[in-house]
Amino acid sequence: MLSVGSGAFAKVDLVTLPARDTVQLTIYNSADMTLVRESRALTLKEGQNALQFSWENTLIDPTSLAMVPTGRADAIEIAELVYPPRVKNLGLWNVRSEISGKTPVEISYLTSGLAWRAFYMGTLTHDEETMHLQAYVRVTNKSGEDYENAQVRLIVGKVHILDEIAALARREYPYGRPGEAVPVDRQAGAGAKDELRRAETMYYSKAAVAAPAAPRQIVKEGLSEYFLYTIEGTETIPNGWSKRLLSFDIDEVPVTNLYKFEEERYRSNVVRFLSFKNDQEHKLGLTPIPGGLLKVYRAADDQGHLSYAGQSSFKYVPVDQEVELNLGPVADIVVEPKLMDTRTDNYRFDQNRNIAGWDEIQTFEVTAKNTRDIAVKVEIRRNFRTTYWTLERAGRIDEFEKVDADTVKLTLLLPPRSERKFQYTLTTYNGVRTEDWTRLSK
Repeated sequence: MLSVGSGAFAKVDLVTLPARDTVQLTIYNSADMTLVRESRALTLKEGQNALQFSWENTLIDPTSLAMVPTGRADAIEIAELVYPPRVKNLGLWNVRSEISGKTPVEISYLTSGLAWRAFYMGTLTHDEETMHLQAYVRVTNKSGEDYENAQVRLIVGKVHILDEIAALARREYPYGRPGEAVPVDRQAGAGAKDELRRAETMYYSKAAVAAPAAPRQIVKEGLSEYFLYTIEGTETIPNGWSKRLLSFDIDEVPVTNLYKFEEERYRSNVVRFLSFKNDQEHKLGLTPIPGGLLKVYRAADDQGHLSYAGQSSFKYVPVDQEVELNLGPVADIVVEPKLMDTRTDNYRFDQNRNIAGWDEIQTFEVTAKNTRDIAVKVEIRRNFRTTYWTLERAGRIDEFEKVDADTVKLTLLLPPRSERKFQYTLTTYNGVRTEDWTRLSK
């Protein structure tokens, strides 16, 4: 609530001000903090004026309140901000004016209770080589204040603050002692607000209102350690409500599907992964992508029906970085390794005729099945309990790679509705036989 009058606070008749002309919300996602900037037209009288501001039932931090004239600033002085004694949730600005009439001012403050999060919907084409990617932002208002026709700006990045805004908002008196006058340029909340203001004003550009038929867009700008997203147009966000806003909508983003099998990590499951890169080649790359949840669907037929493929959360994706999403286990790709034979050989004995070394030889058969109607790529990892080993392969394997000292990766490209088998024989060296392995591997 805002009111204005002239003369001493105890004697003036306070008059309700007109509604906000404009309001801008700059919402952080790393802290419970939002910078609010309101423009209003004050009707001032020449001489002393009193402006009352109440934050009752809101989460506004009163120590962050600031007001500056945006017109005829040379004729208006914001002298001080006073918190009247024994009056809760109320501040009083003393304003000296050399003119009479309407004067535009900007009132700014920090509040908590406003938050945003990103989430995404990806729709794969039938061949699953590209994806229609839609990004949304959901803004939630639990601040206690309604914000009508607000321009919404979202910041990705961490802000360092000494005090939680919600805790400052709930103080019985802003500074612990009722009635203390606070010069405008020495307000306790200035540190956090200055950092936030620096982030959101360095590259400020007002977004135009979208045409009625056009979807809302989000304008993105870099701010060193921050990244600023400006939602086009304005939105009314009542207290207690959440609103979903479209961030971007990009068709035919190239993607890579990969099915992974690794018993030590996924047990007997085959797990599906979807990856794409945040670069211009993938029709992205102009800005970082905020972390969020991506739900993936697949076009099931020509009538636009969809089938659910999985979902995955991911963290902030910088420009030119790839993101790999774990969509979970699948049932239509099967990998079955089977131990076919095991034996020991090449025994070595010490001087007391005790066994000092030997080889263990195991033969495995691996069956991979693709029951889908499209070709798939399957990555099979096998981990060994020792670094002293050799491996012989039999059967078709499209790619083979030694990942590290005790892991190999075998990759298969399976046609639609196909099955493939291959074998490998693993020889591990034990005891003094590791010395023979070392000598032979040089």
